Amino acid sequence: MSGPTLVIELAEPLSPTALREFRALMVGLSSHFTEERPGFFDVNVPADRLGVEDRRGEDCRRPFLVYLTGPGVDEDLFEAEHADEPEAEAVLGFKPTHAVNVSAGCSSEIDHVATALLTAAVMDVIGGVANAELLDGQVSVVAGLPGVLGIVNDDRFALGTAEFLRAWIGHPAFRLLK
Repeated sequence: MSGPTLVIELAEPLSPTALREFRALMVGLSSHFTEERPGFFDVNVPADRLGVEDRRGEDCRRPFLVYLTGPGVDEDLFEAEHADEPEAEAVLGFKPTHAVNVSAGCSSEIDHVATALLTAAVMDVIGGVANAELLDGQVSVVAGLPGVLGIVNDDRFALGTAEFLRAWIGHPAFRLLK
């Protein structure tokens, strides 16, 4: 995907109930929905369904890949993305076993906002902690926001709650890393 990506770190595999609720959320938010495997969704999500107005006047559907990784579901990708993260584990209080990636297909300003809001909506359903890679100079922007659990890996990643993501999009310097 060519747009921003956020990761939701999970302390355990999703239960069958959580996986059904995750799927139901994706179906409910999407104007286009394809499930490539359980927990892997290719969706288009209109910005207004996330509570944000897309003023561009174009097709307001935002393309996303939203997918679960970890043992039993794309373990190689999970392992590659989670190699050597002891500092993050100390802040999280757990070693992630699975993760959900939320990746936008485009990179306009609205795509960054929609990615954060979609990630927060997924977290409301399945739990977990957002892991957001930061641009240079963003530590001072995010450090004092509500829901920030910590800044790790040489100030390159912020860990936080859904509340953190929602607060961050309200800051004038908000921008996700592509």
